[in-house]
Amino acid sequence: MIRIMEPRKIAFISSFRPRKCGIATFASDLIENVGKTGGIEFQPSVVAMQSGHEHKYTKPVEFVIRRDVAVDYIDAADYLNSRNFDAISLQHEFGLFGAEAGSYISLLLRRLKAPIVTTLHTILERPSSEYFDALVDICDESEIVIVMNERGVHMLTDTYGVPKRKIKLIPHGIPDISFNHRGSQKRSLGIHSRKVILTFGLIGRNKGIEVMLKAMPAIIKKHPETLYIVLGTTHPEVVKHEGNSYRDELLRIVEDLKIQNHIIFHDRFVSDQELQQFLSAADIYVTPYLYKEQLTSGTLAFAVGAGKAVVSTPYWAAEELLAQGRGVLVEFNDSEQMALAIIKLLDDEVLLNQIQLRAYQYGRAMTWPRIGETYWNLFTEGLLKVVRIPDLKTNLRSSNVIKSQPAIINTIRARNPISLTG
Repeated sequence: MIRIMEPRKIAFISSFRPRKCGIATFASDLIENVGKTGGIEFQPSVVAMQSGHEHKYTKPVEFVIRRDVAVDYIDAADYLNSRNFDAISLQHEFGLFGAEAGSYISLLLRRLKAPIVTTLHTILERPSSEYFDALVDICDESEIVIVMNERGVHMLTDTYGVPKRKIKLIPHGIPDISFNHRGSQKRSLGIHSRKVILTFGLIGRNKGIEVMLKAMPAIIKKHPETLYIVLGTTHPEVVKHEGNSYRDELLRIVEDLKIQNHIIFHDRFVSDQELQQFLSAADIYVTPYLYKEQLTSGTLAFAVGAGKAVVSTPYWAAEELLAQGRGVLVEFNDSEQMALAIIKLLDDEVLLNQIQLRAYQYGRAMTWPRIGETYWNLFTEGLLKVVRIPDLKTNLRSSNVIKSQPAIINTIRARNPISLTG
């Protein structure tokens, strides 16, 4: 007998491609890989968070929220209720949402009828009262709260008082790529004779790339064939506030140190396929970040899963991912330590390969197909029995008081032409 399941309509609230940010990439990868498990039973829709630039979205985006427009959050909630979704997946990062501490998102969540699964991309250890209240409110409205490492679990329970029964640990997904084709990928990139160090991701001052640049003269002295590649464009929010001044400062450091022949800046947002090519070519991956308060890092998870030997400062995500010999930790803002750690790995091919293999084996549990299956199970097992009582009292304009479903959709279509519902 063939068993036919009812379709599962899941709405995702997140930034989304073509917007260039880590959470937009995460949400896109998540939907793709949930779909590989759910197949035709999985029917995704996206409510895309927009800030500044108006992107041209296509399906599965069906609604757009302007970050700083409060009424958009109310409209989005009414839209989602009108579509009778089985569950809502919220990708939460404070800066995605409007008002202090991103609190506008609560206007939406409180009105929803469907159960909410929230993935937290940032948790603050010592939050101000505004950030504390905002996160507690989101957790209260959520049936399940997902964190990406053990520290996140403890922070939610100890700092925010979230019941442990609500919290689920699901690692950041990573592509399932084969182990170690450095030689062939170096040849394809025209760098076959070089020892390659790589940093990738959106660029900003917190990344500490200047620390790595200042480590390069000592590394080059011992290994003159070394090449450091910085792969990624400046973060769009950084560009809005200060242009490319940080990148210009990095270029001046390169010139002052006279290491131009050992540094390549690829100033662009690369595809996943290109990223895999650069990662496969790298001998060592570095994250010289300046501050410990970073709980998740998609770029670091990607590098570990690709089997890279990682040298990093000990921010929270790195401490957990690189434990038990899966990488090397050095002190913050210490170019000398960074140089010594990298030289040691380049001197010792056996040690380099041991770290790479440990990292790759650890990453097998984080591949996107496995993560997609885990999320699908959340969306389908038990969660759909939850019945929420929405708070419909929030009114930002009189026309939002009472609407029938057809009126809701017509109003939303007039204001939000991205809506693709029939």
